[in-house]
Amino acid sequence: MTLIPITATPTGLSLAMPGGGAPEPAIRAALTDLPATAPVVIMLHGKGYCPGRPAIDPHALIFAPRAGHGRSRFVSWPRRLGFALPGPHRPRGLCLAFGWESTGSLRRATAAADTAALMLARLVQAIRRADPGRRVDLIGHSLGARVILGAVPLLAAGTLDRVILLAGADFTDRARQALTSPAGQTAEFLNITTRENDLYDFLFERALSPLGRAGALGRGLGGAANWLDIQIDHPATEAALRALGLPLARPRARICHWSVYLRPGVFRLYRALLHDRARLNLPLLRAALATPQHPRWTRLVPARSAG
Repeated sequence: MTLIPITATPTGLSLAMPGGGAPEPAIRAALTDLPATAPVVIMLHGKGYCPGRPAIDPHALIFAPRAGHGRSRFVSWPRRLGFALPGPHRPRGLCLAFGWESTGSLRRATAAADTAALMLARLVQAIRRADPGRRVDLIGHSLGARVILGAVPLLAAGTLDRVILLAGADFTDRARQALTSPAGQTAEFLNITTRENDLYDFLFERALSPLGRAGALGRGLGGAANWLDIQIDHPATEAALRALGLPLARPRARICHWSVYLRPGVFRLYRALLHDRARLNLPLLRAALATPQHPRWTRLVPARSAG
């Protein structure tokens, strides 16, 4: 089994499959068949999902082995990350889908993300108990990034390997705090940004930091040796990725919260970051992709001028 669906509640973790039960035995069994160098990747969704409710169940939609409901926004993350592909050539590793209830208002969902962070930390600790040397990577979109950054300070040094944040709905000050923790100092953080997400970053700041004292992750962080901001709609970034054999399609929207996983080519990039780390090491990525972030609203300026 290369994909294990897991549901987190405020009181614990369970398998999101018939029969349910604690996930640790299934994880332990899956790990016994993996090479020592194969990663465990935990995927985290953002706002608007609820495990067990079919219309918004992440395990039936973006975490399904195949795309759910036929709607373009619900592409299969595990399939595109290389864990649910047919045939013998799929990358070896274990993919865990971390589902949590993120419905309701932004404030309610953000509070739920903070609670889910504790469960994510417990899941990572369970993996390390089962296989202390196992590499654990995380990839999360929107409020899933907040779950991740809330879990990092709860973990020991060396617990996490590579962390990919997709249009993260969290603040730079929380990211800096996470980076000072034992696990935060030893992990690598790749902060995927795009000016297509500026409106969502602005609304997030206004809702949760109305005095403007904290900036969203989309502004970029910089300054940390193990953190890299990657603005995927920056022409220099696009050119560098083409040179690395990872071309992206041109961005299609001025405003989009989901382009970080809907834009053609981005999952090829994330798959390479997870499965080809020896080639795409952090020094190489920094040399190729460390481009200053464009200012906010850059993608809307032509629209304003035209109006």
